Amino acid sequence: MVIPIIGLSILLVLTSTSPFSLDSNTGCNSHDWDCSLHLPLWVSETEKAAIEDRLEGWTKDLETSGADIAILASCLKKPLRPLWISQKTVIWINEVPDYDSWDFTPIILVSASSTSGVTQHRTTSEFSWNYIPGAGDDEESWARGLSPNLFWNHAYDLISTGPDVCNQKVADIVEKDRVYRARRGQDAPQITIKPSISESSPCLDPLLCSDLSNITISSSDEERGIFWLGSTNLALGSSQIAAECSSNVDCVLNCDQWPISVHHQEAEAYLHLPIVSSKMDRFSLFNNLSSAVNFAKSNLTKGRTLLICCHDGEDISVCVCLAILISLFNDEGSFDDGKFFSETGITKCEMRRRLVYVCKFAIKARPSRGNLKQVFSFLNSEVAKV
Repeated sequence: MVIPIIGLSILLVLTSTSPFSLDSNTGCNSHDWDCSLHLPLWVSETEKAAIEDRLEGWTKDLETSGADIAILASCLKKPLRPLWISQKTVIWINEVPDYDSWDFTPIILVSASSTSGVTQHRTTSEFSWNYIPGAGDDEESWARGLSPNLFWNHAYDLISTGPDVCNQKVADIVEKDRVYRARRGQDAPQITIKPSISESSPCLDPLLCSDLSNITISSSDEERGIFWLGSTNLALGSSQIAAECSSNVDCVLNCDQWPISVHHQEAEAYLHLPIVSSKMDRFSLFNNLSSAVNFAKSNLTKGRTLLICCHDGEDISVCVCLAILISLFNDEGSFDDGKFFSETGITKCEMRRRLVYVCKFAIKARPSRGNLKQVFSFLNSEVAKV
């Protein structure tokens, strides 16, 4: 239910802000938009009421998060509404109305849950379905090694293959990408597939053994994959980019499992902290954050620029950067040696707002929930020491 709630919260923010009230193209007043909560038919009235009771609080959280709502408002011409697609959904292409005739902007939600097998029934109504908890949350559970970048590069090929040979097509794409990166010295782990969890549930797709966060997505931005966070002197990137562009920064904090060859020879200008994913070690990031913050502090105090990197520049390095930003920078994004943090502490709302700030610049950031929890725990432990 997360996406419908986010979509409605966005609408409530837009319709409560006067500059976005009139659509110049359609003449539609956004205050007249349908801002009711649209949920699947199988959601009970009790659950729907519980969600509606909390909508005002979630909307306020969105307003204070720092997200750039104005950009969204400038391109959104119709209210958002979710539409659900499952494995049993039947769509007659020739009966789908033209998009321009719809009075809403659809958000297509595809269910990853199974329609048969040893799974939990969500409800007993005619609209019930077999529910696999968390089936759509983690890509390594169902994507078979296919990263978002690879999917969009081969989307039409995958769709045209049909269900019978789709898995084989995905395997071919993933393996060709792995060989391509391996020949160029990039991180390219072998993707292996293990059997179903149990013999009693053959309907479930095989799960991936490896951690897909190790799949590198190459960058093509103008700065060769280095993302600077405003005027903070902090930058994010992958370890490969850091090795190639280390001469462009004063110091490097490498959070990859493996060391890299960098331009800097001074010990104080390079630090390697081999941090692994939270799915492999729930405390790896937490145990290294103190060293990371101290390293950043000693260099930022001297006015140096700092590049924080990990294998893909999307998860661990983002979380390390977030911890540094909260620990050493004030609310305006200026380095203050931790004064603001020691006086105000940290809340989930403030951490969320700082993460939004990081994501404005690091457009490929995809921090995992497990790593973000470690950052929050570390910050709380630091507050307790003060």
